[in-house]
Amino acid sequence: MYRLALGMIAILLCPPLLAETPEQLGQTIMQEADRRQSGFVDNQADLKMTIRRGERVSSTREMQVSVLEGNQQRGDMSLMVVQAPLDQRGVALLTHKHPNRDDEQWLYLPADKRVKQIASNKKTGTFMGSEFSYEDIAGQSLEEYSYKLIAEDSVDNQAVWVIENTPLAVNSGYTKVLTYIDKEHYRALKTEFYDRKSSLLKTLTPSDFKLYQQKFWRPGVLEMVNHQTQRSTRLEHHNIKFNTGLTENDFNRNSLRRAR
Repeated sequence: MYRLALGMIAILLCPPLLAETPEQLGQTIMQEADRRQSGFVDNQADLKMTIRRGERVSSTREMQVSVLEGNQQRGDMSLMVVQAPLDQRGVALLTHKHPNRDDEQWLYLPADKRVKQIASNKKTGTFMGSEFSYEDIAGQSLEEYSYKLIAEDSVDNQAVWVIENTPLAVNSGYTKVLTYIDKEHYRALKTEFYDRKSSLLKTLTPSDFKLYQQKFWRPGVLEMVNHQTQRSTRLEHHNIKFNTGLTENDFNRNSLRRAR
């Protein structure tokens, strides 16, 4: 969910020594975090979404997500398709990331048999009643934020850098995002989202990390907690597969209608 632009290996071998200002340090660390996730080509996974109101489970959904890595001409593409419950089967969200302009997202609703584009000023809305907004689902690109190293801390006894990410897009739902990057593997161990009033809104906590292809760390679970509503959403990833042969033809608007 957190793809950033490529970094330079030589610069990033020891970021704290070679970058001077907090802004340079933050940029350098986030570049390295992205570099370590680059080169996966494509992947697919099954998702289970569990939405809770306090301690009570209000709904669950099963989905499939597909991702095609970006290249020099375009950003990442992703497609999320609901498999269950049956009355929501076929609902699909297509996302096209763009490095230098607004991302594009389309939602397909089988009941209406139409594709609806998500306007830039509507991406703060929740995806299927979850605590994940359309902006969250789209993920993060390096060019969309400015960065600053503001602290060093620990998460679950792992040393981390705390990076302040400031959105550059005027339609972002956040004034800032704090990302806790572990110093060993450059994984985001926690992310805090602050609303337009600069109040803490949500915290995303990944867990159950596994190493794939001896290179790519991916969390098995993503837990998003809304501190203002006491609601939460849990995403469980299963059957993660890489290099499945996806192409750009699997991520156009026609693919929304045929997704099942």
